[in-house]
Amino acid sequence: MGNRVKILESEVRELPRNELSAFREWFIKFDADEWDRQIEADIQAGKLEKLATKALSAHKRGKSREL
Repeated sequence: MGNRVKILESEVRELPRNELSAFREWFIKFDADEWDRQIEADIQAGKLEKLATKALSAHKRGKSREL
């Protein structure tokens, strides 16, 4: 683990409860947005094409069910 991460861990541990709560809310949104950006980049790069093709093929063969 890098030195910056250790510093951040230390800083987070020292946050008062209300600031920790605000940080947690910010980080959850940040993390979700980052996940969305990564998925979108993977889609644009064609990295999910093989999985999509496989899923559509299975669906056409009746191997899927409604959620």
